Amino acid sequence: MRIGVCGDGLVKTLILGWRQRVLQRMLRLVTQERQVFPKLQESLAKTVGVISDTHVPDRARKIPERVFKVFENVDFIVHAGDLVQFSVIDELERLAPVLVVWGNMDGPEVRGKLPKLDSFKVFDWRIGVTHNPGAHLGTGRMREIAGANGFNVLIYGHTHSSNIKWERDILFINPGSPTNPSPPFLAKPSVALLRVTRERITPEIVHI
Repeated sequence: MRIGVCGDGLVKTLILGWRQRVLQRMLRLVTQERQVFPKLQESLAKTVGVISDTHVPDRARKIPERVFKVFENVDFIVHAGDLVQFSVIDELERLAPVLVVWGNMDGPEVRGKLPKLDSFKVFDWRIGVTHNPGAHLGTGRMREIAGANGFNVLIYGHTHSSNIKWERDILFINPGSPTNPSPPFLAKPSVALLRVTRERITPEIVHI
């Protein structure tokens, strides 16, 4: 009988201990969720670094160090052409995956390995990139390119002049040049950032 009584008491103790451990574990999980949740919220946004017209080494020895600081936490990088030397891509790829198109100043070796027009998707946004969409002639040709390819965003370069323009819910953005901005002595070297969520795209020109 004493063994039976001791056994029942042991079972009750084990059950109470098990319940307490379950409650403690649930409390730890709730605490962990509160800690992880802000990180989850941050992951719902992506940042794209945008650069163009680096002209290394023709007009600059290297990419300015400030560019790497601005692009430090980006998820992707887009180069809109006139890189001139492939080492530019190698350097940027140390930070994030890079999508590149060729520009008019890129030689046969570069043109032979890169497309003239390319695109990618972030969430449901389709983002296109080309070097020279005829921006000097206005947005007519740019609208045609965006419309024909279903782009929500068209990134371009060539002018060395930074610009953000919204037209009919399409974003046209030129990051300028970090090494050779135009007009000389008036424009500042620049790159751009695109902050992308499922609901919106927020562009920013960053002077370096």
